[in-house]
Amino acid sequence: MTQEILFDVLRQGLWASVLISTPLLGVALVAGVVVGLFQALTSVQEATLTFVPKAGLMIAVFWASMSFMSATLVSFFTDRVVPLIAGS
Repeated sequence: MTQEILFDVLRQGLWASVLISTPLLGVALVAGVVVGLFQALTSVQEATLTFVPKAGLMIAVFWASMSFMSATLVSFFTDRVVPLIAGS
């Protein structure tokens, strides 16, 4: 395996991790902004108010996007990693 192949596989692996984490990070960002805005407007400074909605939404989005995440990982491994291991 040459250095170029290794760097290409690492680059594609990092891109796959970015694609997989995007739904969860996006919903955490939106939920954090909405809850923070709500807290600022109502002057409610409760710590659980920031955690519970964010955790619930992240669990729901994780459950909804699990097939996308699995398909992305499976395609990365079958297209890039397995051929390298098999030596083809």
